[in-house]
Amino acid sequence: MLSIACKKIFGTIALLFFISALLVSCKKDGAGIENLAKDSAWLYTQELYLWNQNLPSRFDARSYNDPNAVMVALRAYSTEPGFTGPVDRWSFAATKKEWDDISSGISGDFGLGIFFNAANDLRVSYVEPASPAGQAGIQRSWRFTSINGNTTIDTSTSNIARIANAIQNSNTGTFIFHRPDNTDTTITLTAAIYQEEPVLLDSIYNVGGNKVGYLVYNSFLGSISTMKSRFNTLFSKFSSAGVSDMIVDLRYNGGGYVELQNELANYLVPSAGNSGVMLKEEFNDKYSSVYDTTINYAKKGALNLSRIFFITTKNTASASELLINSLKPYMDVKLVGRASHGKPVGFFPLSAGSWYVFPVSFRSVNKNGEGNYFNGLQPDATVSDGLDKNWGDTEENCLASALHYISSGSFSRISGREQQDMLIEPGNVKLGARKFRGAVDKRLLEK
Repeated sequence: MLSIACKKIFGTIALLFFISALLVSCKKDGAGIENLAKDSAWLYTQELYLWNQNLPSRFDARSYNDPNAVMVALRAYSTEPGFTGPVDRWSFAATKKEWDDISSGISGDFGLGIFFNAANDLRVSYVEPASPAGQAGIQRSWRFTSINGNTTIDTSTSNIARIANAIQNSNTGTFIFHRPDNTDTTITLTAAIYQEEPVLLDSIYNVGGNKVGYLVYNSFLGSISTMKSRFNTLFSKFSSAGVSDMIVDLRYNGGGYVELQNELANYLVPSAGNSGVMLKEEFNDKYSSVYDTTINYAKKGALNLSRIFFITTKNTASASELLINSLKPYMDVKLVGRASHGKPVGFFPLSAGSWYVFPVSFRSVNKNGEGNYFNGLQPDATVSDGLDKNWGDTEENCLASALHYISSGSFSRISGREQQDMLIEPGNVKLGARKFRGAVDKRLLEK
């Protein structure tokens, strides 16, 4: 007789073949294909959704505009003990072309990250080096004073929508920036396709006779093999320099591939953590015996850190939070900045015609069984994002606070502008919403 695990595997395979057969049989019927893609989203969710036991017995997937609308509607059933309201903010669907670009780190815009530093102070938060903005020389900390001739720049709802459309969704735009040297410059940008750069900066600082490594890591997406090679080069550099403390800046890193998180964690974990449990992925009751997985550390590189500092914000999500949580049982982990996004769950792409659907399918916990941080990982030092300074500036709020702790044993730059930060946060959440947030386990596609 077949084991329960084997039966579930064959059941999943049968479901996939059934969906594929339906889609092929209707290939000449555009509306039919679209409806079957919606049906597929619902069928996959019934099987693999982490909270599938809460789903209604009947659900009209075809009443929604597309598979993404189906996934968004199903988020409402994600109830967790200890939390009021649904916790799932991430289940989604994307066309295969869209996902191929996202997962490969391919973008087609100006290449600018933007956030408010104050209610009427919009700054460049980061720039993709290969993008039109990067090629034009724009840098983090530059202040917008005019957007397509409009000098009204504030956090009101109507202006947020206009600003987001002008900078994130337009083909061309003309902007006036005020730069740190108190000069203004006018730059016209035309959107273009470019390859995103996950590593925005790596530096080494001398602090009280100690070498401190600093890594600004902006995404766990892109080429896995290329990034693994980069990690090898970066951490060889850090260990050769005698780095004894690391600051990893994840303030805008929304996550990506779990495999890259695993790789980075293996360089950061101390030697004593080798072979210990890094993380556990836990699925719903239907598939726990098939897919539940424990991943152990396989230490890489010569760094042997006893503590580590992470810079986080509301935009630090998913695979980034997984990295932090996985290291906590093995070393002294300090968080500087703001509470993180709060996504202790992950998914993987499931084919549905010309779409991929991504129902949240697993939760991640560390060696101690700690997870469920849907309210975010809380900082040890609440420090405002230093949007008025460029990357690597030792006077930038978050970096300065971490460096101060390394030299003195206490944090500096503790935020005294809590009320102001709370006022601008809703606008910044909207401006950051377009960035991918997820922990994607490609391993599950091969099971």
